Amino acid sequence: LFSFSVKRTSYQPAHFHSIGRRSVVKAVRDVDAKIAESASQFDFLLQATPTNTHEAWLEFRRSKYQKIPEFNYRPLPADPLKLKRNVYRAPVENVEDPALESLFRDKIEELDRQITMLQDINTPKFLHGSLQLYGQADEALLSTALEILELRPKKSRQKTKYISAEVFASKAKAEIDYLRTLAPDLSTVVKLRPDVAGVMVSEGNLLISTHSEIDERRVEALIQHEVGTHVLTYHNGRQQIFKQLSGGFAGYEELQEGLAVLAEYLVGGLSLTRLRTLAGRVVAVDCMVDGASFVETFRVLCDNHRFTRKAAFKIVLRVARGGILTKDVIYLRGLMKTIKYIASGGKLENLYVGKIGLQHSVMMQELLWRKVVKPPPLLPRFLSTEEGKDRLSKLKDHNTIIELINGGA
Repeated sequence: LFSFSVKRTSYQPAHFHSIGRRSVVKAVRDVDAKIAESASQFDFLLQATPTNTHEAWLEFRRSKYQKIPEFNYRPLPADPLKLKRNVYRAPVENVEDPALESLFRDKIEELDRQITMLQDINTPKFLHGSLQLYGQADEALLSTALEILELRPKKSRQKTKYISAEVFASKAKAEIDYLRTLAPDLSTVVKLRPDVAGVMVSEGNLLISTHSEIDERRVEALIQHEVGTHVLTYHNGRQQIFKQLSGGFAGYEELQEGLAVLAEYLVGGLSLTRLRTLAGRVVAVDCMVDGASFVETFRVLCDNHRFTRKAAFKIVLRVARGGILTKDVIYLRGLMKTIKYIASGGKLENLYVGKIGLQHSVMMQELLWRKVVKPPPLLPRFLSTEEGKDRLSKLKDHNTIIELINGGA
């Protein structure tokens, strides 16, 4: 049919996929909507993150870094049994397309595991679910992390300046207002809260801890990480026919964090100090999966890799939360895979269509050709700046993070 169209008609399709079906049947829309509705009933990361991180740091410091602090968690938003029952109400068997059926089944399985993990917070069982969702540090990733940690940032004579949560919030709002000039229906709001750790995006909104103090040099990088990536892909996903594209297909987080860290690089904010933090997270996951305690892992980061006590605490806290959350390996791993994708000629813009994984990129390209999925309504501003374009071109010459660092990241 593609050959016939090209040779015998005036219609010249760009690709043979573009002559495929352009509509989505009701059965697919219904299943997608039911799964998305189930996913919206809880925020896994928010639930698995302690509400008292600031107090925990003070407690740990008072113990002279010898005693594991006590962490408090939010109550579950609903009965886990009811949450699971709702997840499995989606009639996936009605989906005739094998690729879409597999996609939906993967998401149901992911939601099931997340709900089980929330039941298992602060128990050894939590780690088993974490390994199923995020894996752990393999030999290549750990080797890269250790290689990064061997590098030492240049000492600056200038004292680090920090801005308050309120000042950061106003700067983040300015970026959101800019995006809103391009997309007036952008619904994101910024919330200052005492019960969140650092800065995060939940349901498309930017949550900032009232205890946050942000390095002035990291402000633009952090804004593009959170707003230019997480908020933007949430909004783009909401404009698509698949509702899951705003909440995320199964396994989307690795690419999402890879893109977010890439954003830091493209605005000139991916410093060696920041890369060492990402590498430190990989080492912390490796230590704790191997059985090291909170305090032992803290000492490894301080003694072996020269992290400050506060920085080491923040890294170990992220890994220890819930009962060992291995999610933090995906930042460095996601960045490595995203660099490889770009270096091999992959189209970066397509990855902003919504919250997808690299494993979904081929399917998304087909759906874009068929006009089932729209091109991303919003793209990050750094993709159109001279600095962003110049830095992006460097990625095609440097296939690894170490090459990028040595090439002058």
